[in-house]
Amino acid sequence: MTSSYFFENIQVLEKAGSSLKREHVLIKDGVIKAFGRKALENAELLGIKTQKAKNMLLAPCLVDPHSFLESPFNGKEETIYTLIEKAISSGYGQLGILPRGDLWKDQIESIISLKAIKSEVLIHLWGGFSLSGKGINLSKHADLLKSGAVGLSDDDFMPPIELLKQGFALGEMKKSPVLIAPRDKSLQAGGMSRQSVETLRAGWSLDPVESEIIPLIQLLELHKQYPEIALRLMNISTAEGVSILKNASSKPMATIFWWHLVNDNSSLSPFDIGWSVTPSLGSPIDRVSLIEGLEDNVLAAISVHSTPTDDFETKLPANKRKKGISCYNIVLPLLWDQLVRKSGWKVEKLWEKISFGPSKFLNQAEEKLSLDSNRWLLFDPDKEWYQSNHEKHLTTATNQPLKDKKIFGKVIDCGLINQVYQND
Repeated sequence: MTSSYFFENIQVLEKAGSSLKREHVLIKDGVIKAFGRKALENAELLGIKTQKAKNMLLAPCLVDPHSFLESPFNGKEETIYTLIEKAISSGYGQLGILPRGDLWKDQIESIISLKAIKSEVLIHLWGGFSLSGKGINLSKHADLLKSGAVGLSDDDFMPPIELLKQGFALGEMKKSPVLIAPRDKSLQAGGMSRQSVETLRAGWSLDPVESEIIPLIQLLELHKQYPEIALRLMNISTAEGVSILKNASSKPMATIFWWHLVNDNSSLSPFDIGWSVTPSLGSPIDRVSLIEGLEDNVLAAISVHSTPTDDFETKLPANKRKKGISCYNIVLPLLWDQLVRKSGWKVEKLWEKISFGPSKFLNQAEEKLSLDSNRWLLFDPDKEWYQSNHEKHLTTATNQPLKDKKIFGKVIDCGLINQVYQND
């Protein structure tokens, strides 16, 4: 970005642990140059006019702990290049990419090829826990981590507990995180939504709560046996899951899929794209419990968990198409609306769950605002706009929810530069 701004008394959140404050800020050519009185003096010298701050916020970049990118170099629906462009336009400075793909990230070569891509958006690759995500044989954990994997994961369901025990006993991951989804596909049995009156009314097949609870209990017991392993839980989605995790003696860090915070199975029509997601959409009681779990720090981070699909796939019936939604640009606006406006959260709490917490989840340094840095985003919570496939920064991924709907709140700018190059 080459934007230059001078804001008087804009809302500023500097870093984890700091409080929201109003302060003068000078940004020149996308780089933060001064705060406070010095910002005012330098802006006058440079001839940069004051812009109205109103309710806008300058804050550190966001962090997504895990999403899918299955065809990073030749995907019809998304590539590493379009993903980086989308991330910047939405204020994301770090992205975690899960192993599933045309070339599973269970081999050193698949990690190295993506690590060669350099950009100001930091890409963190989860290496495959098992070969091809089949849950039969372990991948070479130590080699994947030495080659640059941020940690180990599998698909969006739990591999056999015996294989997890084998990998944990070997302990080649050392302190690197191991991300596992507490979901049993066989118990889910193709169910689309958690049991509720709304699910029955919509005509969807039921996804029993046991599909999450049974694997979650197994994972917590495994964590007690191997407390030295940095276990991470992917996308807790039920009130029962939050309760079990809250009362557990051993509490691994856990994420929640952002869509589960802003919608439930009482708020969608049968034709909405947002029904077909993993984990399955829950009831209003689930959604309230998930928000409380975040507020009480039972849940550590909010994931985007993007799963882009092309137009052919998106147009299939909801119970036939590949599950998942793809979006970055509406995550912050909708979370702001739900958590800040409606639930009364402080901005500091929201950023803990969408930036600082995800960084800890990935074992990475937290984002922060600092002089001579371009790692910032500018958010206007009052901006009104319409979500559309034709927006500049959206790609051919068409499974985006809330199309042609009015959205309140928008990332106005981000200091990161959209330049991507590949090391030789």
